[in-house]
Amino acid sequence: MGRAEESHDPTKVTCRVERTRLAAEAHCGILAAMADVRIRPVTELDIEAICKIDERITKKYRPEVWEDRVMYYIRRDPDSSQVAELGGNVVGFMLGEVRGGEFGLEEPTGWVEFFGVDPNAREKGIGRSLIESLLAGFKKKGARVARTMVANSDTDIDAFIRRIGFAPAPVTALEKRL
Repeated sequence: MGRAEESHDPTKVTCRVERTRLAAEAHCGILAAMADVRIRPVTELDIEAICKIDERITKKYRPEVWEDRVMYYIRRDPDSSQVAELGGNVVGFMLGEVRGGEFGLEEPTGWVEFFGVDPNAREKGIGRSLIESLLAGFKKKGARVARTMVANSDTDIDAFIRRIGFAPAPVTALEKRL
């Protein structure tokens, strides 16, 4: 249908206006939630909250895994990895660091390695706030590129990472089962 032939059906106009209003309200709600989100460096006191977020996502309780991971990142670079608090509760985390020399890529690279947002706290801009904070920290440490890897089956994570501006990298992940 060309521009001159557009429908003037009042029900379609009403639906369009309602969708626009709902989208605006959702956007305002996200902005309001983002204003209440506090991003800060992860500490070992956050391990239990990270375990609970992971359990809500994976349905597995793995404290030994997260204690090892979080302590590794705190030892390597205590300011890079971040948590998000909403109402004083940790509702998201992002672990990463700047390294050079990985896979023959000599430039300092910010690696986004593990992250999660509580399913009940999604769609509030928390993941975006976390990654923006992480990337700003990487840049301050001299990284001019950030990289991550996403499993083919993780379509939601892939979509999120691409919305942030990540694109396919000039490397190929290979594996051999042992």
